Parts: sequence; structure tokens; C-alpha cells
Amino acid sequence: MKVQELTSPPRASQVVKECARACMQTTYQFIYENVNEVYAKQFQEPVNMEEGAPSLKSLEFWHRLITLLVSVIEEDKTTYATVINQFPQEVNMGHISALCMWERLSDDLRIALEVHARAETRYCKSSDYMNLCFKLKWFYNKHVLIVPCMKDKVPEYPCWFEPFVMQWLNENDEVSMDFLRNAYERDKRDGFQRSSEHALFSNSVVDVFTQLNQCFDVIKKLECPDPAVQERFLNRFSRTVSKVLLTYAEIVKSDFKRWVDQQEVACIIMNNIQQLRVQLEKVFEAMGGNSLPDDTLSAMNDLQQMLHAVIDDLAAQYAQQQLQAQITTKIKDMSKLLHQCSTNAKTNVESEADHILHPLMDHFESTLSALADLCEKTVLKRLLKELWRITMHTLEKQVVLPTVADPRAMFLNLTIPSTAQAKISSVSQSLLTNVSSQLPASRILQDMSKDAGIPERNLTPKHCQILDIALDAIKTYFHAGGSGLKNTYLDKSPELQSLRYALSLYTQTTDALIKNFVATQTSQDKPAIEDSVGEISIQVDLYRHPAHGEHKVTVTVIAANNLKWATTGSFRPFVEVVLVGPLLAEKKHRFTTKSKTNTWSPSFNETFTFLLGAGSDPESYELHLCAKDYCFGRSDRLIGLTVLQLRDLATGVPAPRGGVAGSGACACLCSLGKRLHLDDTGWTILRILSQRPQDEIAREFVRLKSEVRSPNEGQGTATSSAAPSTPRSR
Repeated sequence: MKVQELTSPPRASQVVKECARACMQTTYQFIYENVNEVYAKQFQEPVNMEEGAPSLKSLEFWHRLITLLVSVIEEDKTTYATVINQFPQEVNMGHISALCMWERLSDDLRIALEVHARAETRYCKSSDYMNLCFKLKWFYNKHVLIVPCMKDKVPEYPCWFEPFVMQWLNENDEVSMDFLRNAYERDKRDGFQRSSEHALFSNSVVDVFTQLNQCFDVIKKLECPDPAVQERFLNRFSRTVSKVLLTYAEIVKSDFKRWVDQQEVACIIMNNIQQLRVQLEKVFEAMGGNSLPDDTLSAMNDLQQMLHAVIDDLAAQYAQQQLQAQITTKIKDMSKLLHQCSTNAKTNVESEADHILHPLMDHFESTLSALADLCEKTVLKRLLKELWRITMHTLEKQVVLPTVADPRAMFLNLTIPSTAQAKISSVSQSLLTNVSSQLPASRILQDMSKDAGIPERNLTPKHCQILDIALDAIKTYFHAGGSGLKNTYLDKSPELQSLRYALSLYTQTTDALIKNFVATQTSQDKPAIEDSVGEISIQVDLYRHPAHGEHKVTVTVIAANNLKWATTGSFRPFVEVVLVGPLLAEKKHRFTTKSKTNTWSPSFNETFTFLLGAGSDPESYELHLCAKDYCFGRSDRLIGLTVLQLRDLATGVPAPRGGVAGSGACACLCSLGKRLHLDDTGWTILRILSQRPQDEIAREFVRLKSEVRSPNEGQGTATSSAAPSTPRSR
């Protein structure tokens, strides 16, 4: 610098740095161009001279180069640093060497790996790339990361290796799937034995997670310093976990029916799915837990929910196959005891409830004790929920709901004995369709139940009280002081709510039940739509008096069309119109037209007026329409029937079945069916009303809604012919 006589000469330490860097650059270039010779000479190892340059078919060149660079850095640190020590605060030969070698290696390796990634065929195995990545990571952490200027800098090398790590993860999918299948088959051959004395799950779960944890350990050991790349690695690994665990769950679901009748094995299989969830939670926490990226976090949470649903499916399947029949038997025993209870109002209903619960509670004790020893706590709660659902549903269907869910369906049941079928036909003809019959409606349903071989189960108000107390006792048992099911779950369960609703119907008045019936039975005309036997043309007008609020319903029966009825004798069709709803005991609510003779499309043009009380809501009423064949000296025969609800007129909603409705008026063609369609609530209400033989309104209502056209009458369609009207007694 003195010779050059520079006006602003650089610092001596800077000159030393530049000289050292120039020397190191030359050293790197020499090593890069002579890797094999230098490596063989320094380490005294035979090398393949054909691998002396970067190649698509081998990564050995880079392993040797990194090894040689490390030896150069170590030599610079131990040999030259002790000599060139005049500037200890400014010049660190080890750091300069590491940084220089890293920069040159980074440039060359990045370009080489990009070529490998773009190549149509990858000759090197994914494990080779992973090993090179681990070696480069070690080199960076040991020699480069300690350089002050590199400490807060995110290295780029994870991005170079990302395609190859993803390749390894993709290949690991198939490895994990093969491992899963082999583990499950081995477990199945062994009969799903417990993995240890105290474990409640089998070996296949342990084996599956051994493989998955090994895969995750590799990702963890990469110690990827780039957070974005690490997130992508974890997201890809989460897909592997999902694929493996869901495949295991699907195999179990498809195989479960083979083991469902073996209690211990079935419980171990259900425990296996729960153990998947437990081990998944551990993997989730090891991956970072709630700090994971949103998409990965969502995928892991979704997987937990899917496995949760699988346990629910298996528990439901086990409960239906192994628990339901036994519960049904015990509830039938409970029903018998209920009907043996004294009707004396002075007897203690609490003791009666305790008495009828003995068969069911004893069964619960033995069943749940066995399951508690075999099942994980979570699985046991799932089974407890299924047991609760089955118990509530069976109580409703066996004890509370009508014995005959749809009595009319019995007419078409070919499995009923011939004697019972003959009796039912007789009942339908002589009782159900006989307007003048005084036989209580309850006898109709009772006769049909007895002829079908089904015992009568009528509930009295006292029975309802006993059942209410019994339900509370069952709920307390399932809650088990907090160790069982939560009270909020029990109270809100649809099965309990449905059962309590059915029980509540027994305490309602006739008018309230009829109002409930009209509100809930909105598809009574379904058979008329599906299989019409004719039509009735009517005009309905709904009028509300502005002063006192009384409603008036005017019905004009215009005609009947295309009545499907074949007969060898006289045919005298007429139409019956009945207003159905509450508060009609003191009002005229049934009218019939005059009958016509031998015409299948008769015209009537008769008008009838119904009065609803002030304050009555038209939405609680409906018109029950039926066409019948008048028979002198015997019961009239039903041709078809349907229902038109007044709520459509009251709200101005267009009427169904092709009608044209306005505000309070409707002109329409009403299709006739052979019967009405009712749901469980509808038949429950009929059953309750049938137990009120002294109530004329209840008796008439049951008759109306139970009417059905006999399958042996009126088959086919006859041609119409005109005939004069014949007055009919009313």
C-alpha cells in the first residue's frame, strides 16, 4: 500500500480478508474439478472415477465434495487461523472459509438439484436425496450457522430439496398402506388379541402408528429452518395420516359384521378406532398442535371427527345386532307388568314404577358391567348412547304407541292367518264403514289386534303417571351421578322428546287431540294422489263475520267424476262431507248429498253450511270428503275418500290437487283414495281416542279416519250412465 501510494488505502484487515477469500475460491474450484482424486488421496479410499462430476444417476459426487469442504474448513480453522491472528476482532479464518465454501457450494448444488427436479426420469432414489439433505443440513448447522451474518438468515437449501422430500412422502404413502394391510391381516389371523395385559386394543393399531411415527421422525429430524417449507411438509404428512387411518377405519367397518356377535372381539375392534384417535392426538401435538397452519389444522380436526363418526357407526351396529333384541324382550316384560298394575288410585305409583323397571334395570346392570370391562371409556359412552336411544324408541313403540301402527295395512297383509283375515274383512265391512253402528271405536281396534295375535295395550292415566316416574328413573340411571351421559344430552335427545310427547297425548282432551291431529296430519291425501279411484268437484267458501268473528264454511258439492267401482247390482253413489276439528259437539258437522242411480260421474250441485264458533281458528279444521255406494238395509260401501284442510283457504295458499284458491275460497277437483295416510302421531291419537267409548265425537272421529275401501269390492271401472236422483234419508 505504501508502494501504491493510495490516497485512501483500505484497512489491512480488509486486504487480508480479500486475499483469504481469493485463495479459498481457488481451493474450492480445484476441489470441485478434482473431487475423486483429492478424495482418494486424502481418505485413502478407492473411488469410482466415473463419478468425478455431477450426474443425474448418482449423488455421490456431492457427498464427497461436502466431505472435502469440511476438511478444508477444519484445516483453515486449526492451521491458518493460528497464524493469521493479527486482527482477532475483524478476521476469523474459520468463518471466512465456511462462508466462502457455502456460497460456492450453494450455487452449484442448487443448479444441479433443479436439473434433477426437472428431469423426466429420476435415477436416484428418494432416500438418496434425503441422505444428501441430511448431510447438507449437518454441514450448514455445524459450520455455517455459527457465522454471525448467517444467524438470523433463513437458508434456501430446504426449497432445493422440497421436490425430493415430497417424492419421499408420496412413496411413503404406499409403504404405509402396505404396512397397514399386513398389520391388520396379521391381527385378524390372531383373533384381535390385546396388545398387552392391560391394553384394551390390539396390535394392528400399535403397528400402524409405529410406521407413521417413523415417517414423522424423519420429517422432524430434517429440522427444516424454513417455516413455509416445513408447513408444506407437515400438510403433506397429514394427508398420509388421514389416508392410512381412514383406510383402516373403512376396513374395520366392512369387516365388523363378521365379529359383531363376538362381544370381546367386537369391543376390541371398537377400541382400536378409539385408540387411533388417541394416537392421532399425540401426533397432532408433536406436529405443533393448534399452531399448525389452518388447512393442516382443519384436516386433522376433520379426521378426528370422521373417526368419531366411525365409532358411532360401529356402536350403532353392535347395539342393533346384540342389544336391541334383548332390550325389546325386557321392555315387553315391563309392559306386561305395567298392565298388571292395580287401577286403584290409592296405590303408590313410585313403588309400581320401581316394580315394572326390575326386568329392564337388571338387564342394564349385567350388560353394562360386561361392557365396562371390555371397552374404552369413550367407546362405552357411545354404546351407552345407543342403549339409551334403543330403550326410548322401544318404549315408545312397544308401550306407548298403538299396538297396530296402521290397522288398515292389515287388510293387505298376506301373512295374516285366513281366519284373522276373514274376521278383519268382516270388521271393516260391518263396523268401520257402518254409519249407524254403535259399537265403541276402541272395540274395532281391539278386535283387529286380537285377530292378528297381538295383545291389547291400552294406557290409562295412571299408567302414564307410572311411566313418567319410570322414565325419570331410567334417565337417572343413564346419568349415573355425572359419570354417565350428560343430563342435557338425555333431555334433548329426540327419542326422549318423542316418547314424552306421545305420553302427553294421553292426557289431552278429545278436542285438543283432534286439533293436534289436523295440525300434524298434512299428507292424508297421499293415497289419493298415488292411486286415485275418482274425483269430487267442490267449491268451498270461508267467510268471517266482521262483527262477532264467527266463521262460516260453505261447501258446494258440484259433482263426482270417474268413480272406479264395478258392481253387478244397483250403484247409488253419494258424497258425505264432514267438518273435522275441535268444539263441534254441539254443531252440525256432517252432511250427505242425495244419491244417484247407476252413474259413475254423478252431478249433485248441493250446498252445505258449517258454522265455526267465534274465536275458532280455521287452520284447526279440515273437510273430510268421501264417496259411498248407498245400500238399503245394510252398510254403505266406501268408494274413496280424501281430506281438504281449511288452512289453505284461511291463508290464501293455493289449494292442492289442482284447485284454484283465492282469499277464503277454493274451487277444486279432489282426488279420492282407498284410504288415508297417517304417520305414527296420527295413529297414536286414534289409539287414544279409541279408548273413549262414551265420547261420541271421539268414536265418530276414529271411524272416519279408520275407514278403508275393501279390496274385494268395486274392482275395475264401469261405464257411466245417467239416472234420476233418489232422495236419501239423513
